Amino acid sequence: MSLGDEHDGQTRTHLPETGAPRPPARSSRSLVAVVGVVVLLIAAIALANRGDGDPADTKSGSPEAPARSGAPTAATGVRPVTGRNGDIPGGFARDEQGAQSAAANYAVALGSVDMFQRGPRESIVRATHDPAVADALVRDLDTSYSTAFLAEIGLDANGSAPSGLTFVSRTIPVGTKVKDFTGDTATVEVWSTGLVGLAGEGSTKPVTSTWFTLTEKLRWVGDDWKITGSEQAEGPTPVNGDNRASLADDIAKAVEGYGGFTYAR
Repeated sequence: MSLGDEHDGQTRTHLPETGAPRPPARSSRSLVAVVGVVVLLIAAIALANRGDGDPADTKSGSPEAPARSGAPTAATGVRPVTGRNGDIPGGFARDEQGAQSAAANYAVALGSVDMFQRGPRESIVRATHDPAVADALVRDLDTSYSTAFLAEIGLDANGSAPSGLTFVSRTIPVGTKVKDFTGDTATVEVWSTGLVGLAGEGSTKPVTSTWFTLTEKLRWVGDDWKITGSEQAEGPTPVNGDNRASLADDIAKAVEGYGGFTYAR
């Protein structure tokens, strides 16, 4: 499946099969179509160019018996994966549920704070991607996460936040959908919401939320699912509620105090 077309006003980000992102542009109108594989880099670039200001107001089964009916958002109740590949869940099942679980967990890793630091970023890329595309992707991401770009979003050359502030970058999957499955390859959409910004007293780039759908092309490599390419599109985005924005310190405490999850269908 390709998300290369534009419709309903949504911008689609294109990636070659290598998964290599495009270098970040600096035009304010073209920033939303910069990088596909780095889940929250698009939001971070928008944050960097916004400047000072206030925050803006199951499918499960196997190749033999795929389950393609029923409520697509219902959890399967199957036990989550128990393996690990470094800090990232691994050892997913070779079926549709396993592909969805891999895609969701990889989206979380690719949208994490660690992606903004060179060493951890390379570890994440190599843990989640097909070795055939990993080397080129690591090089391209090192170029995209330049010292100048990091400075624009308020981070130092090592990807660290200023003293007293907490950098926030999180992807939270809302649901997954299998678009194609052959047994050795899969295309999975991960509808997600994300958080990005600097939390803490005095932040001029407060934490904001974003909604997007990440489409991951996966291939069975060795004994696990690996990404061969990704695309990202805006939305679907719900209407904002009436919740009052929390204080910057409250957001920082929440990010530091609430951990993430291992996702499985």
